[in-house]
Amino acid sequence: MDSETNKKLPVTDPLKSEGKEKNGSAMTKQGAYAAISYMASAVLLVMFNKAALSSYSFPYANVITLFQMLCSCLFLYVLKFWKIISFTTSEPQNMSNNPARLVSFKTLLHSLPLALSYLLYMLITMESVRAINVPMYTTLRRTTVAFTMIVEFLLTGQKHSLRVVGSVGIIILGAFVAGARDLSFDAYGYAIVFVANICTAVYLASIARIGKSSGLNSFGLMWCNGIICGPILLFWTSIRGDLEAMRNFPSLFSPGFQVVMLLSCIMAFLINYFVFMNTTLNSALTQTICGNLKDLFTIGFGWILFGGLPFDLLNVVGQSLGFFGSCLYAYCKLKGQ
Repeated sequence: MDSETNKKLPVTDPLKSEGKEKNGSAMTKQGAYAAISYMASAVLLVMFNKAALSSYSFPYANVITLFQMLCSCLFLYVLKFWKIISFTTSEPQNMSNNPARLVSFKTLLHSLPLALSYLLYMLITMESVRAINVPMYTTLRRTTVAFTMIVEFLLTGQKHSLRVVGSVGIIILGAFVAGARDLSFDAYGYAIVFVANICTAVYLASIARIGKSSGLNSFGLMWCNGIICGPILLFWTSIRGDLEAMRNFPSLFSPGFQVVMLLSCIMAFLINYFVFMNTTLNSALTQTICGNLKDLFTIGFGWILFGGLPFDLLNVVGQSLGFFGSCLYAYCKLKGQ
């Protein structure tokens, strides 16, 4: 029994995590591990998604999201079948492996708001990646911190110290400075990114709130998201004709494209896991700040691999300000401020 328990992947118990960030406590080792792992997987996911949508000119962003959801459910079921993971913190050993009975209908219904916010978050984020170049995408996404602070306060009453608010202000200032002279300005692209920011804030705040009341751990919440959102997205892509049109995509059977799609699905599974870990162990705002910290690497790789934004000193200054604000926030949280 003990050996079987030791084999299980680390999960979060939302009930035990409740209140840690509210009191401004310092980040734990497990919380730091979740944050760093999220940043690494997030950089790779953006690169693979951008490669599929831009380098291979794959026009069906919703199909990529659908494949990512299906693969995530498959990974979760296999890991659950092998008893490597569980969906709750106190799961009986004789629980059925029937996919329809892994989570009760009542629990699925309880997690419905989280799943729907996840679907909206996934679809609009994917569209925003395609609508704008990588450097400016990451720059505008930094303003998510402001939306997250507002949503956290409205949903959970979370308040932050003046130093944390100041670091967030520096991040937002950096974003506006960086985008002040964007020569490739696209109103549609900018609007989509800001909508994605709102969806991200609602989704992250929902994780903390619904996760604590559902009794599910990180994997259980991921399973509910896939089970609820998968059929909806499958229906949507079918009536839009995306699945049928995908069959005529010239690079569909290209080994390079298939490898990119596979890696995108794997990274999507990992990033979802680490998002849940980071949000429940730390906070929704910490998760958002981690997204800003990893932007430095995303911007660098995006410039090298995809281009799309001319070099501009003002942009570099703005990026540096945003990165400094993110580091200042991380310092405050490590010190428990």
